[in-house]
Amino acid sequence: MAKASTTKRPPVRRRPGAPPKAEGRRRAGVGGWIGAARPRTLPLAIAPVALGTGAVATDRESLAFVGEHWWLPVLALAVALLLQIGVNFANDYSDGVRGTDRFRVGPSRLTASGAAKPRTVLVVAVVCFALAAVAGLALVVLTQHWWLLAVGAAAIAAAWFYTGGRRPYGYAGFGEIAVFVFFGLAATAGTSYVIAGTTTAETWFCAVAIGCIAAAVLVVNNLRDIEQDRAAGKRTLSVRIGARGSRILFGVLMAVPFLVVGYLLLFYPLAALVFLVLLLAVPAVLITATGRTARELILALSLTGMTALVYGLGLAAALVL
Repeated sequence: MAKASTTKRPPVRRRPGAPPKAEGRRRAGVGGWIGAARPRTLPLAIAPVALGTGAVATDRESLAFVGEHWWLPVLALAVALLLQIGVNFANDYSDGVRGTDRFRVGPSRLTASGAAKPRTVLVVAVVCFALAAVAGLALVVLTQHWWLLAVGAAAIAAAWFYTGGRRPYGYAGFGEIAVFVFFGLAATAGTSYVIAGTTTAETWFCAVAIGCIAAAVLVVNNLRDIEQDRAAGKRTLSVRIGARGSRILFGVLMAVPFLVVGYLLLFYPLAALVFLVLLLAVPAVLITATGRTARELILALSLTGMTALVYGLGLAAALVL
């Protein structure tokens, strides 16, 4: 009888930082793809659209106009949500192929874990960006504000180059600024503009407020990964200013929105109810200030996302009613 070969197959080698192959690993199911869309971040897309709508519907005539043209805020919401989901998948892909996610301590990502092929994750991100562009184009055609095409193109470029490209700006500490601009100023003011053809003082106060909360979400996320990002050579703002600086910055960013509420309270009495959102914001600040484990900071991240949603919907309602 022939003797069975005992020759061992050489180990499969892959370049440093490359994601593991999906073959031989458990493929991501529906739950995995939903998780990769990062539902915790979606309030950052919903809140500015609600605030931008509420800021230009402060009287009955304007509110009636919004009611008659309801598709405008709906399309604006579609743009914001698709951009947010798209950037989440783009980050999954870019960080995964770059090898950065090998160091992360948060939930695993599709690309880095090998649960999905990098190309598949990239295609999903591109599809989300394309759908956002279609919804944005529909808004431009309906409103005839053609210059908004440039804003939309800038938003998609910012979404991709956050972690994509040769020199992603998220790796240089500019992520919080981009989030403040695009998920605060641009999303809120853009919503007001496509609905009413103008912006109001309320629009800009709300834009600054929600932009601060959106930036705070990124701060606590990067604070959680500060050591891992430092090891991976990812110089986020938290890596640059350190853990203590990040905790202080988080507290400041979470305080600004309630200063805005205090000012708007002079003109909109129902805005006082928005102070109830402090029941979510204060624990988030305390946990971020004292938390040392990833689990604690993930809880703070969730509370901050909930703060954004409830703050956005609550203040929008206060402006309208």
